[in-house]
Amino acid sequence: MFNLFNINSYSYFICQPKPKSKISASRRLFLKIQVLKKGTAMLAAEKEEKKRERESTLNERLPPLKLSGLSVQDLQSLCREMHQKTDVVDEERYDLNLKVSKNEKEIENLAHKIFELKGKMKRPALKRVKISADAMLGALFGAKVKESVDFKANLKTVKKEEEKKEEVTDWRKNVEAMSGMEGRKKLFDAGGQ
Repeated sequence: MFNLFNINSYSYFICQPKPKSKISASRRLFLKIQVLKKGTAMLAAEKEEKKRERESTLNERLPPLKLSGLSVQDLQSLCREMHQKTDVVDEERYDLNLKVSKNEKEIENLAHKIFELKGKMKRPALKRVKISADAMLGALFGAKVKESVDFKANLKTVKKEEEKKEEVTDWRKNVEAMSGMEGRKKLFDAGGQ
């Protein structure tokens, strides 16, 4: 705690010491140990209670099997019967899972409709992020993308026609050959091909 008071337009802080706790350190440690012991004992008792409860419900639902003294045919019929029961239970579980997923989708759609009816959806401010193509695919598809995708390899290759390079020769030798009508004829013939 700080007290502030003004004397001759100067501010002074007076620090008041923290009040000491009324419990000594050894007493506090002893109490912590006792609380931890009590908590572990309660946790162990809760686990034991859950275990007993599970065993009692299993005993109620599934009576113990009496396999001694049964013939092979009786055992086979018992196995078939148990197999049919597990099939029925699996079918019920599958049906219930479908109903639950359908209800969850419906709840999600209704919540979205309610949100749209309440008002305009606010568009969040988006920031530009520099990310590589591999990282983006990893974020989109998760662990499905194991190899890095080379986008350039999938592009079409276009072959450029090589430009005809004119041979650079000494212009003085070329002037005499190109002079007159025969030189123009050579140029015309070369340009037409």
